[in-house]
Amino acid sequence: MQVAETQKNEIPSIKVNAVDKVYSIWFLTYFILSSIFFNAITAVITLLTFPFDKRRRLVHLASCVWGSHYLYMNPFWKFKVEGAEHIDPNKTYIIIGNHSSYFDILVCYTLFRCFKFVSKETIFKIPLIGWNMYLNQYVKIRRGNLSSIKEMMAVCKNWLKMDASVMMFPEGTRTETGELLAFRAGSFNLSLELGVPIVPIVIYGTYEVFPKGRNVVKMHQTIRAKVLPPLMPEDYVGKPGKMKDDAFKLMNDTLHEMRSQYQIGTTAGAEKLVGTKKE
Repeated sequence: MQVAETQKNEIPSIKVNAVDKVYSIWFLTYFILSSIFFNAITAVITLLTFPFDKRRRLVHLASCVWGSHYLYMNPFWKFKVEGAEHIDPNKTYIIIGNHSSYFDILVCYTLFRCFKFVSKETIFKIPLIGWNMYLNQYVKIRRGNLSSIKEMMAVCKNWLKMDASVMMFPEGTRTETGELLAFRAGSFNLSLELGVPIVPIVIYGTYEVFPKGRNVVKMHQTIRAKVLPPLMPEDYVGKPGKMKDDAFKLMNDTLHEMRSQYQIGTTAGAEKLVGTKKE
């Protein structure tokens, strides 16, 4: 089947059916119950390890088990990660990823690498999920608030100086079309200021599973994540704009290659997502 190329500002049509709707109810129920269990586990680990684990590495690894198991428990989500070797667990990075779904966060957990997520402040207020983010000492940001952005950058800088990697979504929000949004400069400025490599990760398939604005989880889907080789700050001294542009082009090209390779069905020109609240 030939996959049509999605045009800019056009929202692909992603069909969902009765099976997807039933699966969504099951998944939500299981997610809540399992989150109660895993949140209790991470709380206990925090209490036992906080005197000597200042970076909360063990708490984060427990969260990786929590988050990643959702992707592996569904045999109809054909999930695979490529290139994880590009993230040396003994080195510090700024990891950046494209953001098309809340499931992107679960994908990042499957890397089992220690990092601090940067996330919008409202996520920290969600029961269970938000509590876990506080336990992990992840970094919050209030979008559009300059003082919050400055504070976020300062916190990220402190973590990086402590040899704790940071995970950021440079688009700043989830795409509504499946295509990359323009990148913001923060992660690239941090990279050049501190001399920390940027590692891009391209995620494909999560948009089809659970895009922004839809309340149904797609049960059958191929999901892939590809970790790309690091962009070294010494190659971009004084050129954060070029680093940002190169990262965008590299990730955008990879995203379209993955779309072509796995032929995940999207149709250009559709006016809305099937199964969304907008219907």
